[in-house]
Amino acid sequence: MTGHSRQRPLRFVHQGRVVEIDDLPPMTTLLDWLRLDRRLTGTKEGCGEGDCGACTVALGRVKGGRLVYEPANACILLLGQIDGAELVTVEDLAAGGHLHPVQQAMVDHHGSQCGFCTPGFVMSLFTLYQDGCVAADGREAVLTRIAGNLCRCTGYRPIVDAALDACSQPANDRFVTAAAATTAMLADLADETDLFVGDDNSFFAAPASLDALCALTMRHPDATLVGGATDVGLWITKQLRTLPKIIHTGRVSELRRLDQGTDGLAIGAAVTYAEARGALAAVDPDIGVWADRLGSAQVRAAGTIGGNIANGSPIGDSPPLLIALGATLHLRHGGKARSLPLERFFLAYGNQDRAAGEVVTHVTVPRPEAGEHIRAFKIAKRNDQDISSVMGALKIGLDGCRIASARIAFGGLAGIPRRSETVEAALIGMSIDDEAAVAAAVSRIAGDFTPMDDHRASARYRLTVAGNLIRKALMEIATGSRGETRIAHLREAHHAA
Repeated sequence: MTGHSRQRPLRFVHQGRVVEIDDLPPMTTLLDWLRLDRRLTGTKEGCGEGDCGACTVALGRVKGGRLVYEPANACILLLGQIDGAELVTVEDLAAGGHLHPVQQAMVDHHGSQCGFCTPGFVMSLFTLYQDGCVAADGREAVLTRIAGNLCRCTGYRPIVDAALDACSQPANDRFVTAAAATTAMLADLADETDLFVGDDNSFFAAPASLDALCALTMRHPDATLVGGATDVGLWITKQLRTLPKIIHTGRVSELRRLDQGTDGLAIGAAVTYAEARGALAAVDPDIGVWADRLGSAQVRAAGTIGGNIANGSPIGDSPPLLIALGATLHLRHGGKARSLPLERFFLAYGNQDRAAGEVVTHVTVPRPEAGEHIRAFKIAKRNDQDISSVMGALKIGLDGCRIASARIAFGGLAGIPRRSETVEAALIGMSIDDEAAVAAAVSRIAGDFTPMDDHRASARYRLTVAGNLIRKALMEIATGSRGETRIAHLREAHHAA
């Protein structure tokens, strides 16, 4: 027995009706269900790892009182994760013998050649279309939305032209017409009953409360916890792991909270990157640029802050930033809660300070004080949707020109994200405009890290870049600038927002 007195099967809306599934192999991806079970083969399988976007579908959920459609990579999204949402695929767009405006624009502007990537592009643009009117100069908004969709044929120009054409007017399609009815259907699906499909040996579960989540993880400490599955999905599709017990955190109301208090932010573990973006960007413009380069629109709509922390990757983008900001991590094991500085959570490669059955609940981030300056840098081979070679973040406190405090953290330089404490100590007390002293302090970075050589970067490159990023940040702070290129990025990010 599962121990659940109130549990139900998976439910979501598709093609105007509620789909209910009570027999679900836990590792079933949305893509496999669409193509193999429903024979809806318009959604394509390309990379199988959430990079190419050929499998993109749209998920509709009520957020902030309105129906919002977000793009999703069906190849790595587990079917159980769409509970309570409306699913829209490329087959659902055309109606009454007429193409959807996005589809028609793709035809008119010759946005398709071989056609394999086209359904994914259409669905990404469908979500942009549903966002409302894109300004005539909204090219950056289009590029941001399709950064997670790859095309080998068109060179992207006709696709961008199609997007600017279709999305330049307010949305007016049958999904807009049906929004009130769809919202009512989704409201009927929203409940506080735990989702549980399977038995004690193999199941997909999505508890609705923190108490239920903790009780379930205590009974099944061997279960795999899933936030957005942007990492765990690859365990299934690429590493071919067997995960008989999966617990999804996305329905836990307490983990979905994002609180902005006077002292700082409290970000629930199940809050997505997209949902946290505005609050984090308000802390400092650099964080907004960082957030816009984290994955693709599909990844940002699914991936969670808590998941990025809990999986302990040494190249995860959010831990170095949060460590530099002085974040505190909060966990719960059964009925017992505890907190610790985020940097102390990471012990060694693949090893975190988390007991079996213990869950990350939220992270708290203090607001910068007067005189504190933030900088964040993501170094990768591509600007969009790439894994970091080096991720660096700094919080520097000034007393006049004197460096009064320093928190400097990096990812990609060690088996865990960690602070450069030797450099921090050397910087404190010196004048920020003393270039020779700053250079001497930065030269000590090799005492903090022993990076590895891999296909993304050499150890020498990583150390050199990290040192240069510290010097760049201090120079920008000293001169009150962010550099012309970075200013352009900040303006673009502000315009897209």
